[in-house]
Amino acid sequence: MTVTFRRNIARMEGYVPGEQPQEPGFVKLNTNENPYPPSPKVRKAILAELGGSLRLYPDPGANGLRRQAALTYGFDPDRILAGNGSDDLLAMVARAFVGEGDALACPTPTYTLYDTLVRIQGGRVVGVPYPEDYSLPKALAAKKAPVTIVANPNSPSGTAVPVRELAALADAVRGVLVIDEAYADFADETSLPLARERGNVIVLRTFSKSFSLAGMRVGLAFAHPGIIEGLSKVKDSYNMSRLSIAAGTAALTDIAWMERNAARIRGTRQDLCAALPAAGFTPYPSQSNFVLARRNGGRSARPVYEALKARKILVRYFDTPRLADCLRITVGTGEEISALLSAMKAIR
Repeated sequence: MTVTFRRNIARMEGYVPGEQPQEPGFVKLNTNENPYPPSPKVRKAILAELGGSLRLYPDPGANGLRRQAALTYGFDPDRILAGNGSDDLLAMVARAFVGEGDALACPTPTYTLYDTLVRIQGGRVVGVPYPEDYSLPKALAAKKAPVTIVANPNSPSGTAVPVRELAALADAVRGVLVIDEAYADFADETSLPLARERGNVIVLRTFSKSFSLAGMRVGLAFAHPGIIEGLSKVKDSYNMSRLSIAAGTAALTDIAWMERNAARIRGTRQDLCAALPAAGFTPYPSQSNFVLARRNGGRSARPVYEALKARKILVRYFDTPRLADCLRITVGTGEEISALLSAMKAIR
């Protein structure tokens, strides 16, 4: 039997997520998960869905979640779309706006899933390198791509660009501007107002980070009603489970819980950044729930990554030219960060 994939699928590499250890005992600081549990209201809402209702399909529009999001964020429901995590929403953007040979422009290095989703569509990513300080590249709008994406705060750098610069970019790009705000609850600013003010801006949010719901897969897109209508045409018919809809809705009713956890993470982030130089690394200024740190002397960070893994501490290492001397470290609990720093100093 001969199986023939489309040429672009056969040639591409799939997205590689951060390692998920299969044995217990790891300090897991490699996939930017929240170290604290979600609101107790989430557990209560999930338990209420268990039983007979699971035999029924979920609401295809996730309308209860969208209505609660409208109340929480001050948007009309027709400006909100729910997804199976923000990755699902990114896939909808690629399906809706990127065709064979079309370009998606983004600063690099950034979230590598963008490249994967565009290649699936037969499109191409036009990367514009970030300057050394990770400020917004000036040449981005000149690419005239149907879609421009900026992760803000960016991954893997953790840095953020001012919203005023994103507003100017929205006015300058030819197509839509997608602002991926997966880590916005840990930052000083949000671009959500741009989704109200500009007809070509899509702001994406995920519940995986600040709401501690990575295992439930919940995301939201905010945009002009016309964009939401178009994206809805290409979404999976039932793209969210009953449990994820219930969990996301409940989480939005307890914003104070999320904000307390985010504040704890910001405090630990500050402590981590202050301590990293003594461990031989210089951190970039982070506005996310992780820190990108460069090994002093320009040496490869792989040996440190491997030595930490041998000690059952996982961080993220990217074997690419610009990031080969860096580690990306999720901000865990104070105890987890203390263990990390002790190990890094011993390795050094």
